[in-house]
Amino acid sequence: MIFCSAEESPMSPKREPTTRNGTVQSVIRACEILKYLQQSSGDVSLDAVCRNTFLPRPSAYRLLSTLVGCGMIERISKNSYRTVVLAGVKKPRIGYASQTEEFSFSRLVCDSIRSSAYHAGIELLVLDNHYSPKAALRNADTFVRENLDLVIEFQTNHQSASLVAAKILQAEIPMIAIEVPHPGATYYGADNYRAGILGGRALGKACLQQWQGIVDEVVLMELPVAGPLPRSRMTATLAGLREILPRFPEEKAVFLDGNGRFEGSLAAMRKHLRRSRAKKILLAGLNDPSCLGALQALEESGRSQDCLAVGHNASIEARREMRRPRSRLIGSVGYFPEKYGEAVIQLAMDMIQRREVPAATFVKHRLIHPGNVDTAYPNDHEISMANSDSLLYSKR
Repeated sequence: MIFCSAEESPMSPKREPTTRNGTVQSVIRACEILKYLQQSSGDVSLDAVCRNTFLPRPSAYRLLSTLVGCGMIERISKNSYRTVVLAGVKKPRIGYASQTEEFSFSRLVCDSIRSSAYHAGIELLVLDNHYSPKAALRNADTFVRENLDLVIEFQTNHQSASLVAAKILQAEIPMIAIEVPHPGATYYGADNYRAGILGGRALGKACLQQWQGIVDEVVLMELPVAGPLPRSRMTATLAGLREILPRFPEEKAVFLDGNGRFEGSLAAMRKHLRRSRAKKILLAGLNDPSCLGALQALEESGRSQDCLAVGHNASIEARREMRRPRSRLIGSVGYFPEKYGEAVIQLAMDMIQRREVPAATFVKHRLIHPGNVDTAYPNDHEISMANSDSLLYSKR
């Protein structure tokens, strides 16, 4: 007969493996999972947990199930998880100043940030800059009074950027600036020079294919109030064009201020066409509304077939135009605003938790054109014509 102590009894629970310093391995692994989920701005898949914690899939699944059972995390779908905000734990409070709710690009950015903030358990205060420097300054005052943990600023006026940034940074509130740089703020948005190069190359190739490289004029619809960085999108367009058409002379380039809007670009192009005798025109817009407004002016004058155009944003308006038979819009550089939220909120959380972040983070660009628009945006047909018609041709 074999006698065992209670500790050695076969009926006793198995001991958890421990390290030399007495810590429990399974608890360490669970903490690693919790840390990873807390650092993520949205829902996290089981596969992502395995990749980032280096845990075997069965072990990760068991630990995740245990954390769900303990109320530490939520299971969103079969294999998707997120952290929960525990009672007594302060939610991060972030302010977001939207450029405007009027335009499709900024609406998509705002919707994306709202969604990502919700999934990350962030208290988000959203204000509208109304495309107005005065409104942006009022909103900055509100954010300071609210004593927020961080501010995300999306406003276009370059001259007022320093005033907005001064108010927020003097209150020692960290700041992210979207699309237009603000002094002292971390930048998130377009790689303007790379985006311009993509657009310029596309124009040059289309000119070679359709006009054997013959061009009388290049019209660039710009937005001076946004400052030098967005303008580099237009100067890079010329650089990309010269890569394909190296003999193109600079004096054929014309810059027009359309205020970044459909109506302003329509008016500016109408005025220009009254004095221009160019037969072959290459057109580039700082954004899709600018490009579409100028195209409308060419169509009104009966000169649309004398034009090849490229825009920026790959907005629903531009995608709809590219699908139109015989459209002169040969492409639009994509910025994918529907994806901004996840990256911006992750950046915000890193800044709040005082992790090191880059001074600038750029979105990845892709040229959307009639040949790939349906594969890049296969669900556009689900947008009703009524909703499409309500979208304004306006500055993002």
